Amino acid sequence: MAELRLGLPSAFSRARPCSKDLASAFPREQQLGRKRVSGSVRASALLELVPAHVSKKDLNYELLRFDVVKRKAVDLVVVGAGPAGLAVAHKVAEAGVNVCVVDPAPQSVWPNNYGVWVDEFEDLDLLDCLDYTWASAVVYLDDAKEKTLERPYGRVNRTRLKSKMLEACIANGVQFHKAKVKDVDHNPSKSFVTCEDGTLIEAAVVLDATGHSRRLVKYDEPFNPGYQIAYGIVAEVDSHPFDVNKMLFMDWRDSHLHGNKELMEANSKLPTFLYAMPFSANHIFLEETSLVARPGVPMDVIQKRMELRLKHLGIHVRSIEEDEKCVIPMGGVLPVIPQRVLGIGGTAGMVHPSTGYMVARTLAAAPTLAESVLQRLGGSASTHIPSRPQNPPNVESSAPAQEDEALSFENGSGPTGDELAAGVWASLWPLERQQQRAFFCFGMEVLLKLDLAGTRRFFDAFFDLQPHHWQGFLSSRLYFMELIGFGLSLFKHATNYARAEIIAIGTVPLARLILDMTQMKPPKGSS
Repeated sequence: MAELRLGLPSAFSRARPCSKDLASAFPREQQLGRKRVSGSVRASALLELVPAHVSKKDLNYELLRFDVVKRKAVDLVVVGAGPAGLAVAHKVAEAGVNVCVVDPAPQSVWPNNYGVWVDEFEDLDLLDCLDYTWASAVVYLDDAKEKTLERPYGRVNRTRLKSKMLEACIANGVQFHKAKVKDVDHNPSKSFVTCEDGTLIEAAVVLDATGHSRRLVKYDEPFNPGYQIAYGIVAEVDSHPFDVNKMLFMDWRDSHLHGNKELMEANSKLPTFLYAMPFSANHIFLEETSLVARPGVPMDVIQKRMELRLKHLGIHVRSIEEDEKCVIPMGGVLPVIPQRVLGIGGTAGMVHPSTGYMVARTLAAAPTLAESVLQRLGGSASTHIPSRPQNPPNVESSAPAQEDEALSFENGSGPTGDELAAGVWASLWPLERQQQRAFFCFGMEVLLKLDLAGTRRFFDAFFDLQPHHWQGFLSSRLYFMELIGFGLSLFKHATNYARAEIIAIGTVPLARLILDMTQMKPPKGSS
């Protein structure tokens, strides 16, 4: 689905945080495990319509470049020019703090189609970045039952959003360096970002906003998430059966598979649904999505199911403007908290574990993170570190320089790097947010065990809840006590069979949730 799909997963607010090949996204043991999902599946005929090459769209702004000769130290280095990284960069720079964004393609327009709930972008003052909106959404549970969701939905204009964020960065003096980051080193008061082109950038703070790569932010436990997998196309079609005034949030119908016993049985165990944004009678975004599975449903299986579904719906695709393969890790452990490198978005565990939503949550968190950084830096340009280039930890420096640095540090001219980072991480993951995420992970573990029939029963009850509950759950607006009320209300609305099913598959995850809750403490650095 698309949150922005930086959101519920394919159908829950679609904002796809990543688009990569499955083989590169899954650990090897999970690649092997995928073989159990299905036997060989012929490549989808849809792929024959995919353009051989779709050129990436670049914007053409005059960016302020980081001076690689002077190498003047900055206060904040943001690694990654995605929505979260740019949002933090311009918020921090507004206060007069020196910021540098490092990205190999800072002006490239993001490749994925993003869908969001309109009210979330309204709260963020980003309504001007939506190019299509629908007054409501529809969910098909099966051939006999559908539900209308009275909550406006929109598609993000990626070019407009990227332009708006870059313009804000330019207006506030954010510097850019076009490169990939190789490594980050630290001493007690500073960090040193080494780029693959050999450039060394000194900073007080480093923020990893690179998505799901987890290259800079460190984890100390095995990362074993569920995966939301989706294949989508923007297409010109002869016609389609959908109401252009409604977006299709979820279509769980499976009548298109009745002629293929193997795919029918596989879908009954690991179901996929269709998500669609109809722009007109002949122009539409279509996406087949696996909500969450561990290991993930293979991409070729999803493409084949989509091909059969479109044929069954009478949708003849004339041409494909672009296609996308989405792999969204959901749940799993949080990174080490605190640590010197800060994180936001996918690299900081901010994807909604039950839905795949992330964009609106991340953009809403950007000002909080920025304010926390500013508070600890002192809120003015270059107050924490000297402007002259410093030697990184692994480079010998003169004794006087070492003494000056130590003296400044001991005199309390600012927080240590560890203290600064601890305070920012605490603002990003306070105890109530950790409790909320633990509940969402519990929800994911339940969804992982539901087959198609169980999934239909679950969403039948879910979308019968009061809007405060189902909308709040999808948008990460409910905190722990409200989530308890949400769970009790969901149980009340479920059928007797669904209740028994939830008890049977949810007992162990619930016990794990309770244990985790008893062991949670406010993060180090909390005020």
